[in-house]
Amino acid sequence: MLPLLIAEQIRKGDAYTIVHEPISSVDLMERASRAFVGWFANRFPDKNEPITFYCGTGNNGGDGLAIARILCDHHYNNLHVIIARFSDKASADFDHNFERLKQTCVTITELAKGSKIPVDNSPVIIDALLGSGLNKPLSGDYERLVNYINDLERTIVSVDVPTGFFSEGEVPKDTVAIKADLVITFQQPKINFLLPESAPYINCWEAVNIGIDERFVHSLKSPYQFIEEKDIRQMLKPRHRFSNKGTYGHALIVAGQAKTMGAALLSSSAATHAGAGLTTACIPESGLTALNSYQPEIMAIVRTGDELPEIEWDKFSSIAVGPGLGKDVDALALLKAIIKNYKKPLVIDADALNLLAENQEVLTQLPAGSVLTPHMKEFDRLFGEHTNWWQRLQKAIVKAKELNLCILLKNDYTIVATPNGTAYFNSSGNAAMASGGMGDVLTGVIAALLGQKYTPEQACIIGAYIHGKAGDELALPNRMHVVLPGKLIAQLPITMAKFRA
Repeated sequence: MLPLLIAEQIRKGDAYTIVHEPISSVDLMERASRAFVGWFANRFPDKNEPITFYCGTGNNGGDGLAIARILCDHHYNNLHVIIARFSDKASADFDHNFERLKQTCVTITELAKGSKIPVDNSPVIIDALLGSGLNKPLSGDYERLVNYINDLERTIVSVDVPTGFFSEGEVPKDTVAIKADLVITFQQPKINFLLPESAPYINCWEAVNIGIDERFVHSLKSPYQFIEEKDIRQMLKPRHRFSNKGTYGHALIVAGQAKTMGAALLSSSAATHAGAGLTTACIPESGLTALNSYQPEIMAIVRTGDELPEIEWDKFSSIAVGPGLGKDVDALALLKAIIKNYKKPLVIDADALNLLAENQEVLTQLPAGSVLTPHMKEFDRLFGEHTNWWQRLQKAIVKAKELNLCILLKNDYTIVATPNGTAYFNSSGNAAMASGGMGDVLTGVIAALLGQKYTPEQACIIGAYIHGKAGDELALPNRMHVVLPGKLIAQLPITMAKFRA
């Protein structure tokens, strides 16, 4: 896992590396700037294209000056630096790089407080005004300059963090910040890059390694972790010889009504494709023909009328409940019966989440380690209205600990909050997966993994990642605009096999 640090921890990591590598702060800045240039030069290879740098007088501005000099050394020959001298203060590393830059052919313009901003015709702009650590909204000259840059509607590349954007914490509504086409950030993504509030300000980001001491970073024990592919490779178990269907568990999917059988079919099919040895769907009688036609490998327990079905609870390794279940009194009675009789972790999704939201006393009765899989609106119904995603992130951490369960909060970077106070951000998936039924598929995947004796935390982390990775393998190479849930289900065993290859 890659620890995600807040700005204060990032500064500690820099300071520790400087002392213990050892390396001077200006040389660490040089290393970071060269890492930036290595990625930038691949993305922007035209060395004749005009580039304007907007630099503050702190260390982010020092990065910008160093990047301009290094690009000049790489024979980029149309570079112009504008320095925003809106205060008398400048960092020592900025001053050092300013003196070095003056020895090159890069043109330099200085903006004083209140001065007119010069006309800029460069098609590419590099933003190095303020960087991370900002703790209040922009105002005055910085706000005026940022609005001017945004109004140019050019390609903007930000160094580390877009000016005006908070790297963590609540992002105020209508924040004035650079709207970057690309952010090349140092060492790791900042936490707010992974929340929807970043969408107006960051089109895409790339993290470049600058050699911060990794052992020290891990010692900081950040509650925020970023899931990488190598983590899934370590966690996913092989399927051994001489195993059988009993080895891989029996998943029960309680889902569907007459008009919402698709959710039950998708969820139970996903459980089968994600490796459950046996899968049973508890469905209404009207859906039996559809189930047998759709996938005969799935067994059925039939629900008739308002009578609760007879279920041998002990035969199931995992149970998921909710997709397409409805919210009537019969659905609530069934949910209560499951919670009363089944003491292993449950996967709760969709209509079952809404039933819990309307019956909060039932929420506290869930077995330890159960998994809630809400999207944003379902989360707010469960835990109250929130005005931003930072609030939801903090609430998910608190509620996962309080209720002793896992909360999988769906998002571009799906968040898994666990009872130990850790929040894991998933790194797979893409916008082509924004299609009805994808959540039903994820529910089935998690149920299958629980049945295969993964811990609830592992089932959520692995499930979210392979679900997103299967979507990536379909959408990205094939340039698919939309990936349908049924296609993703068929891809799941292929994706999982690649991890074990």
